[in-house]
Amino acid sequence: MFQFKAFRAIDEPEYCREYTEGHVRVLKDYGITNITSNNNEWASLDCVYCVVVYNEAGEMVGGIRMQKADGVHKLPVEKAIGYRDPSIYKIVASYIPEGVGELCALWNAKSVAGKGLSLLLSRAGISICSQVGISTMVGICADYTLKMFRKVGFVVDETLGEGGEFVYPNENYIARVLGILNARNLETAEEEDRLRMLSLRSNPEQKTIEYPGIKDLEIEYNLKLNSK
Repeated sequence: MFQFKAFRAIDEPEYCREYTEGHVRVLKDYGITNITSNNNEWASLDCVYCVVVYNEAGEMVGGIRMQKADGVHKLPVEKAIGYRDPSIYKIVASYIPEGVGELCALWNAKSVAGKGLSLLLSRAGISICSQVGISTMVGICADYTLKMFRKVGFVVDETLGEGGEFVYPNENYIARVLGILNARNLETAEEEDRLRMLSLRSNPEQKTIEYPGIKDLEIEYNLKLNSK
């Protein structure tokens, strides 16, 4: 069984430390050292929320972050591409009144590669947005995760960069800026993913069997924020 837990970053410094260490290990494994969100500044912001997953041995084996735009701290996507295309600042600012956030810093350990936890983390991260007043979401992803992010409702914003594409984080990767135009009804997600996210939103604490990859997984979700 895998256990998923959601929390506000500033409430759980030890979880944040584990998260950072796990994420850095994965990035180094792939030779990536210049991700703009790869630091621990986020752990001190009250606008950042996380979902992490633990295996049966109690080891954190993956995570994803949600940062809500507050008009003060730039979102990771703004830091990543703003110097190349400043229009990202206007796009984010225009959505702040209704609540906009970014899904970012997705990682999972090599020990669980191929199990489908990245998809489950993405679903879980999107499902908690209603708890923090986020109705529009943005993100940035590499080519190899684009299909997965499209499944959960993200669409490429082709007005940014070169048809939505940027060379990031280095010359070996092409990244795309993404958006979910409506994070409330998730209308752009595939139906199976949309129903699972709505289920997690209405019932954030549940045990279930998921089928994200080549085999089914027993999952215990604890996605209610501020719960211990």
